[in-house]
Amino acid sequence: MLQQTLAVARRILVEQARQPRTLFFWGLFPALMMLLFGLIYGHNAAMRVGLDATPAGILIGAALFFSCLGGTMAIVVGERERGTLKRLLVSPLHPAAYFGGIVLAMGAVAALQAVVVFSTAWPLGARYQGSVVLGALVVALSVCGYVGIGFFFAARYARRAEDLNGPLAAFGVPLLVLGGTFFPLSLMPDFLVTLARVNPVLHMSEALKAVAGRGAGVQDIAVELLFLVAFGLASLMLGALSWRRLLAEEAGA
Repeated sequence: MLQQTLAVARRILVEQARQPRTLFFWGLFPALMMLLFGLIYGHNAAMRVGLDATPAGILIGAALFFSCLGGTMAIVVGERERGTLKRLLVSPLHPAAYFGGIVLAMGAVAALQAVVVFSTAWPLGARYQGSVVLGALVVALSVCGYVGIGFFFAARYARRAEDLNGPLAAFGVPLLVLGGTFFPLSLMPDFLVTLARVNPVLHMSEALKAVAGRGAGVQDIAVELLFLVAFGLASLMLGALSWRRLLAEEAGA
């Protein structure tokens, strides 16, 4: 099944490479976000201390959200619209291999976006302070969470490409706001801070910011890591169940 998983990941990445506009905007969006935030932080001496953590927040809260969650939804809906789901049902491809292949493909996209974000941040003066391995672990757990939720929404609420924007906006924007992507928690009222504490985006962002901006170790972000492991596993299970349900619906159609 490993060979099938790798084959699916390769096919997804090749298809994405054939859509240069999509790849261009997936790279341009976080790069512009980093440029704008970097100029704002760099201009204000009081805020410059947070510059090292800024790329981490942009990577988690902007780049990965729209590419890994939105990208997963687009892939699944595209398969449905092209009618390839029915062909998958009669092929020797294991459903779990397809699911795992998308996780791997989105992981590769996340790695490229991380390079874009931190490469843009370097000339602005931001520096990565912590362990690359630990940072990669946080990103990998975040990708798993985003992909699982992407499968869930694509299977349950998006049957056509036109259906993608609604769930993504309705579900995503509040999560990003409460995840500290645009506003720090210190600016929020207490009841929103309490609500934000159960927001997975906040834990993703805080964990990577701590590693990238302050050089935090495993013990420093143990709570966030445990949350992300639990959320990632739950999301993948939810996504897998939704995927199986979608295949069953296609088989009965």
